[in-house]
Amino acid sequence: MPKILSIESGTSVCSVALSQGKQILALCESDEDAAHAAKLSVFINDVFNRQNIDAADLDAVAISEGPGSYTGIRIGVATAKGLCFGAGKPLIAVSSLQSLAKLAVEKIKPAPEMLLCPMIDARRMEVYTALFNSNAKMINNISAQIIDANTFSELLKINKIIFFGSGADKCKPVINSPNAIFADIKASAKGMTDIANEKFVNSDFVDIAYFEPFYLKNFVATTSKKKIF
Repeated sequence: MPKILSIESGTSVCSVALSQGKQILALCESDEDAAHAAKLSVFINDVFNRQNIDAADLDAVAISEGPGSYTGIRIGVATAKGLCFGAGKPLIAVSSLQSLAKLAVEKIKPAPEMLLCPMIDARRMEVYTALFNSNAKMINNISAQIIDANTFSELLKINKIIFFGSGADKCKPVINSPNAIFADIKASAKGMTDIANEKFVNSDFVDIAYFEPFYLKNFVATTSKKKIF
């Protein structure tokens, strides 16, 4: 069974999991905001030390490919690429939204007719989202949605939809339907392990040199309003 290091860095959560097959051997994570640069390498060393291994003992590295935080994703991808180059290991890319959907399936065990709607915060009332069935299979394209009272109104007339992820809380006051269910599920590398294991078995790897994350939207830099002098 492949031994895979999974890295989730696309939201406020910084998470690292070491797995073998479907078994998680070690997990280290924090939801402290903007801590990825300081903590990611520390977390990787921690899970390595717990199992008394190093990067050479891995079979692959999996990275959360986005969408999500531009800075967080860049930090995660750069770290994953460095590990793969240094140890000569393949790189696996995992959708951030699908890994969230996997977590929801494991935690909630939704009924077959329910839809899953992971949401990743994209500032203001916008989220990155897609719909998944109760088996965490994506049923529409990932998009950036500005949430208002009408966004899911037609679907909610005929379906129960479970909303979760870093963007769901701000949508709760806006989406008013008895068929809307809100769950407390945060991003975690735990949700990546089954997907990464399946991709490894199928040799579904990405090119380490040319792989680019799935940002969905272009990065927009802002200028600080604070006066430095």
